[in-house]
Amino acid sequence: MTTLQFLLGALAGSAVGFTLGLVGGGGSILAVPLMVYLVGVDDPHVAIGTSALAVAANALIGLTNHARKRNVKWRCAAAFATAGVVGAWFGAMFGKAVDGQKLLALFALLMLAVAGLMVRSRGREGDPAVVLNRGNAPRLLGSGATTGLLSGFFGIGGGFLVVPGLIASTGMPILFAVGSSLVAVTAFGLTTALSYAGSGLVAWPLAAIFVGGGALGSLFGTRLATRLADRKGALNMVLAGLIVVVALYMLYRTAGELGWI
Repeated sequence: MTTLQFLLGALAGSAVGFTLGLVGGGGSILAVPLMVYLVGVDDPHVAIGTSALAVAANALIGLTNHARKRNVKWRCAAAFATAGVVGAWFGAMFGKAVDGQKLLALFALLMLAVAGLMVRSRGREGDPAVVLNRGNAPRLLGSGATTGLLSGFFGIGGGFLVVPGLIASTGMPILFAVGSSLVAVTAFGLTTALSYAGSGLVAWPLAAIFVGGGALGSLFGTRLATRLADRKGALNMVLAGLIVVVALYMLYRTAGELGWI
């Protein structure tokens, strides 16, 4: 890889880390297209495997920042992540068998659907006292397994799926869902990255540069998330808008690659 690619990788990592700290998701939806279209990684599967590792590391950094601010519901997050890891492993096996450009196109369509769900839930304040119990445990486990499967299939940390999944399963506020989601994002990303690494589909030097840039971005993203949490629906709209913009761009690029336009 060239020096320019490494510099672009550091810049992209900063953007991903900022997004993870801000909304708990969106890291992978930025990481994968940035790897392909900005840094210039030719193989979409290598971009997916590398971004999964980088996003997992950046999510762990963001989790540390949110934990200090007591924005993490640990038991709910652990239940969600545990079920999701199993789904992520199987999802990664299926994803590697699908053509890379088709995988990106499917990914973009999923992003648009999730954006719609985020807009619908923008006015919900949530219950900050929510805990893991018999009533929400089945929903948490089911949502975690499904999210993990999709996360592994698309090679993403899955935060933009985890956040609405946690809110729907428990009714927790968006800020707690953002902080708690990073537990699952870390676990899903590592699971997917290990699967791709076993197939030789991880660019290790690029992943390291990505993580370095993400550490700085995550710090600023977490600070901004705390400020925006007091504005009703602000974080939901930020995440939904980000998802729509990136999804439409990915559809445009993949449609050209696949000969649809």
